[in-house]
Amino acid sequence: MIEQTTPEQSVWARSSADDVSFIVPPVRPHASHASEPGTSASTASASSTSTPRRLSVGLFASEEEKEGIPSLSSLIGGGMPSQRRMLMWFGAAAGVIVVVGLVIVLVLTLAGTFGGERALGGNGQEAPPEDYAPPLARLCPPPSEAPAPENLQPPAVPPGPRTVDHDAGISYAQYGDPWQPWQDNWTAGELEVQYRVGQHFITEVYPGGTYHASILSGSVPATVNDGMQLDLECAGKQVVADVRVSYYPQPNEMETIRSELTTLGGRPAWVSVFRLYFNEPGLTATDELVAVATIDVGSPEAAVLYVSIPGTHREFDWVVEDVLASVRPL
Repeated sequence: MIEQTTPEQSVWARSSADDVSFIVPPVRPHASHASEPGTSASTASASSTSTPRRLSVGLFASEEEKEGIPSLSSLIGGGMPSQRRMLMWFGAAAGVIVVVGLVIVLVLTLAGTFGGERALGGNGQEAPPEDYAPPLARLCPPPSEAPAPENLQPPAVPPGPRTVDHDAGISYAQYGDPWQPWQDNWTAGELEVQYRVGQHFITEVYPGGTYHASILSGSVPATVNDGMQLDLECAGKQVVADVRVSYYPQPNEMETIRSELTTLGGRPAWVSVFRLYFNEPGLTATDELVAVATIDVGSPEAAVLYVSIPGTHREFDWVVEDVLASVRPL
């Protein structure tokens, strides 16, 4: 294995033929302020609705009062239209704002309703969009009819040193020299499998880097959210393809030794054992015995065990089956 780097009401109201009552808008010393920048429509509207002065013009009004009251014609032909136009503009702007706000609220409400309905799964719970599912869960959705889970009692743990991978949820045999503890984290591939626990030793150094014999374990997100159903065959084959593309010279040929649904340590697993043939300039090894086990450990993440023995060190081929047989769930 290669190490990878509404309209406005008029203000006028006539009470009788002899008496006219009307509303005079409050006098504004600086009418131009209503259009100054920073003055909101609500401020202008509030000013225009302040308490008006009611004036009565009748037969008993004094000359001073009459002189102090603007004539109807002057009001109609004078400044009143400009103020009314301004109020009309403010009213129209406020109306537009209200309408736009209502439309936005309606659109968001409808979008949330129908979007939520589309996102409901068969169990009535909201299902996440497919884009958020892990790569392996997208490639291998859970089977429509999942078999009843088998409550198998795991066999006793074999004696001897063990490698324990708490994240993956498995343990397996640990070997002595030349095998050394694995200190790296390989994450190559599209499935996001992280190989962080195990053993290895370097079989050769060549211009492309170092080549390794390895017994590595990791885990891969295989379901959506807290789902427990896993299509093991599909998942297992996808993990094999991921390993073959990510950790070996291209192109390569595969000779299948076994590829089957079985159990490892009492847990369902898809196990593939095969030999790969390849050529890499400067690399002495031209083949490798490989085992990839994808194990259902009863969690949303599947455990993965990856074993590789380069053809230059065939005396260690026996480790492949031995380590598979030693797997136990935690």
